Amino acid sequence: MSSKLVIEKLSGKNFEEFIKLMEVFANFEKLNPPDKQAKSRLKKDVLSKNPKYEAYLGKVGNKYVGYVIFFMTYASFIALPTLFLEDLFVLEEYRKKGIGQKMLDFCMKFAKERNCGRVDLNVLDWNVNAINFYKKNNFKFINWELYRLEKKQIMEYGKH
Repeated sequence: MSSKLVIEKLSGKNFEEFIKLMEVFANFEKLNPPDKQAKSRLKKDVLSKNPKYEAYLGKVGNKYVGYVIFFMTYASFIALPTLFLEDLFVLEEYRKKGIGQKMLDFCMKFAKERNCGRVDLNVLDWNVNAINFYKKNNFKFINWELYRLEKKQIMEYGKH
């Protein structure tokens, strides 16, 4: 087995491998994986003429071992684009081998090319390994509170 990491863009050809990795990641984070409708939207949204997100898979030999998802937002006060790193996941047995670092470096190349003013991401507070990984890469904790409305609340918004 080769230990060289190859990063390939998500396509129709490798989409099922992407979903398998995403399901492992959801289990790791104790979250529900995408259901059938979400999988369909994920495929449509990444393969459309104007993709809503970008995704890349990391492959070692014949095995897909990780993925990244990111999309662009905008930082109003600095008037520059922001790369938002939605997911960076590596299978447990491939961690601590430099793969996560190479995948982060890959994302940072896009941030530089797109003249981003910042890169943002979220980490679950119990994921100490991820927190340490990002700290090692000079990411700083921003003491902001994250608020969220789920789909049901969005659809019911204004009905109170």
